[in-house]
Amino acid sequence: MKVICRVIKLVKTTVSIIKADVGSLAGHSTVPQPLLDIAEKSLSEAEQTGLLNSHYIFHAGDDLELLMTHFKGENNSEIHGLAWNTFKAAADKAMELKLYGAGQDLLKDAFSGNVKGMGPGVAEMEFEERRSDPVVVFAADKTEPAAFNYLLFKIFGDPFNTAGLIIDPSMVGGFKFEVLNVKESKNVVLKCPEEMYELLGLIGTTERYVISRIWRATDDLIAAASSTTKLSLIAGKYVGKDDPVCLVRAQSGLPAVGEVLVPFLHSYLVAGWMRGSHWGPFMPVGLKDSKCTLFDGPPRIVALGIQIANGRITSGDDGKPLIADFFEDPAFNLAREEALQLAASLRRMGEFQPARLGEEAMEYTTLPQILKKLESRFKPV
Repeated sequence: MKVICRVIKLVKTTVSIIKADVGSLAGHSTVPQPLLDIAEKSLSEAEQTGLLNSHYIFHAGDDLELLMTHFKGENNSEIHGLAWNTFKAAADKAMELKLYGAGQDLLKDAFSGNVKGMGPGVAEMEFEERRSDPVVVFAADKTEPAAFNYLLFKIFGDPFNTAGLIIDPSMVGGFKFEVLNVKESKNVVLKCPEEMYELLGLIGTTERYVISRIWRATDDLIAAASSTTKLSLIAGKYVGKDDPVCLVRAQSGLPAVGEVLVPFLHSYLVAGWMRGSHWGPFMPVGLKDSKCTLFDGPPRIVALGIQIANGRITSGDDGKPLIADFFEDPAFNLAREEALQLAASLRRMGEFQPARLGEEAMEYTTLPQILKKLESRFKPV
């Protein structure tokens, strides 16, 4: 009897979030509806043609966020080209409306197959779907990629935050953290808990080291991915903050959704805020409050919960994606109150450190232009 063996290749789902600041209403505050409408039309057409499986359009402060699922894999030129063309169309509309910062994050003129290095921020994960696959989508405004260092360490490295690191047999083997040196374009992978101290030694230096990806150590299951774009390093000068995005898978051998969110029981300080030059409190907010006002802030972060099923964001009977707006919950009121108290204390200091960033970070702001005219007036002592 002849036996025919067939190898069944499982189709992997890719979740991509790509963002850009293409123009804001009245300063660096929020994305107006006409730009959101352009993005919705663009991605809806891509879904109809089969390029995308599903999508969701939203904004974090003044950043336009494109959340997409597809079967094309990471760094796919079609998906990145779709995002780039969408941002260009929205930027054109922003210029027509004379919105502030129109096209701000589009630092290159021609698309070259991948938006990385061109200005927009990208976080992507390709994976085989589990029986249930919850994903938490984080998007921030008025801060830098390393703003997620503390958050991601708490979720995947701190047993005081994540009980599963102690009591879940599938998590006690720990997680591996990929850390990127953004100044030298080098990376290293460190395993926790064995190399926890070395990890903290790196990621506490937030102007240089950024957590980019996390895997479960026992089987290399992808658990998190974060954007690492540093606009100042691309442009060579300050052109706005990086406003990072991050994807975190949850449950079933990964941190529970509640463990993913509990770091924001309290606020913490991140670099950015006004003119990208100050330390500011990270403020968790719901989508309706995702606008930056006070001193262009405080820096905001939103957290959206989605379910991935058969390559799509799970939707309701009306076909619209089902989205959990986590930070809308009053459980995060304490963090918001702390953020405002910290904001008030920091602003009382004016332009004195530590309210203002250190000298190395300020080199990429507009301050050196002011100080340059004093160079000839300094005399040897």
